[in-house]
Amino acid sequence: MTSWCVLAFLFLAHLCCGALSCPPLCKCYQRRSEVVCNEVPLTEYPSEGLSKSTTMLTIQSTNITSISEEQLNATPLLQELHLYANHLHSLSAHLLRGVPHLNTLDLTGNRLFDLPARVFDHAPLRNLVLKDNAFEKADAEWLPENGSVTWLDLSGNRLTEAPTALLQKLPHLENLELANNRLEQLSADSLAKLTKLERLNLRDNKMNNLDASVLQSNRNLTYLFLSRNNLSTLPQKLFQELAELKVLTLDENQLSHIPAGLLDPLSSLDQDGLDLTSNPWVCNGKVKYLWRWLQKNVKKVFLPETVLCAGPPSLLGRSLMSLTESDLES
Repeated sequence: MTSWCVLAFLFLAHLCCGALSCPPLCKCYQRRSEVVCNEVPLTEYPSEGLSKSTTMLTIQSTNITSISEEQLNATPLLQELHLYANHLHSLSAHLLRGVPHLNTLDLTGNRLFDLPARVFDHAPLRNLVLKDNAFEKADAEWLPENGSVTWLDLSGNRLTEAPTALLQKLPHLENLELANNRLEQLSADSLAKLTKLERLNLRDNKMNNLDASVLQSNRNLTYLFLSRNNLSTLPQKLFQELAELKVLTLDENQLSHIPAGLLDPLSSLDQDGLDLTSNPWVCNGKVKYLWRWLQKNVKKVFLPETVLCAGPPSLLGRSLMSLTESDLES
């Protein structure tokens, strides 16, 4: 009977100590081994008081400016680290050496502009989010060869070209977010290694054109977002290998027409899956292919009645769908 009492006491003491093992100003959820420090006046990473059993840690909207390998060593079982909207301007080299189980690292909304080589080595990262920082380039040296990342988010930075060398290290990548940068073009081989890519977001960049072969290796692509660029022409065979594509956004570009056959390979488009709105379509003979395709595939087009003519003057503002073939003879 005495031994049972001792065991019960030790168990309760363990629970009690676990409950007390929580950094000041933070909230700890023992059942899911999670710690959340949200909108609190932290100036340093709260390694003191963190339980070694912590698997999820969120530090959001604090005044922390840096994070080191030694600080992360306090949580060797960490699987997810979310550092959203802090003031981080640097990360230490070999940052992840003490967290060999980390699969998700979110650094959204900080002040990072450069990182040391091999900073993301030592952990099997699958989700890496570097959104809304100040990167002008993404260095291939950040990541190991044959990296395990499947989701990479570099949106909201200052990239002027796609990080081709870095992407070549990520053969397992399924989701690539490059929206809201300053990209002017994609080199022909920039996505060549990404044979598993399913989602590519290039919204809100400055691209004028796309190489005809840039998507030829991405046969699993399901979502392609090209909205709000400066695209005025598209190569005829750009989508030739994209039979799995469900959603394609081309709205708010500078397209006046598209080449015959461009959309024919897109047999898997969802209902409302194609957005062509807010382009300066010139409704003459060059737009006939699009007009015929719309007649046959109207259910696949988002708001088809708002695909409007920007010229000639006699058809200005008319819906392309509403026109007859004789209207397009001019």
